[in-house]
Amino acid sequence: MKPAVKNRPQSVLFACTLNTVRSPIAEALGRHFFGKGIYFASAGVKRGESDGFAVAVMEEIGVDMTKHHPHDFEDLEDSSFDLIVTLSPEAHHKALEFTRTLATEVIYWPTLDPTAVEGSRERILDAYRGVRDSLLQRIKQLLDYQPMGNL
Repeated sequence: MKPAVKNRPQSVLFACTLNTVRSPIAEALGRHFFGKGIYFASAGVKRGESDGFAVAVMEEIGVDMTKHHPHDFEDLEDSSFDLIVTLSPEAHHKALEFTRTLATEVIYWPTLDPTAVEGSRERILDAYRGVRDSLLQRIKQLLDYQPMGNL
């Protein structure tokens, strides 16, 4: 068993505008790579509709997002998170308002909204892959990911 990383948050909320692409991808990546060692959740400023491209690019790396249902901050069962990572300006403002009376760290990672990309299916998928890969790299760095084989 791996020793716990000092100062690693025990609960992380990822937030974006609609909780359809960026924040659910980040939540799913966190769960996939960190298992039950950290509690992950996601929310949007507003509740959007599930996004098939997000599901598809996660499926490419073996992560199932088909059970994700978008929800907003008001839908959260628990408001106490050690860390909130915001992925859009709207989500950042909402998170600051949400935590004004809490001792929760809020950080902002400006992240492309791939739904704004136009063109062929492959071009759109490439934008989603870019978001997925960028979030994965940042999450691993933030939480000091160490593969189980490197004990």
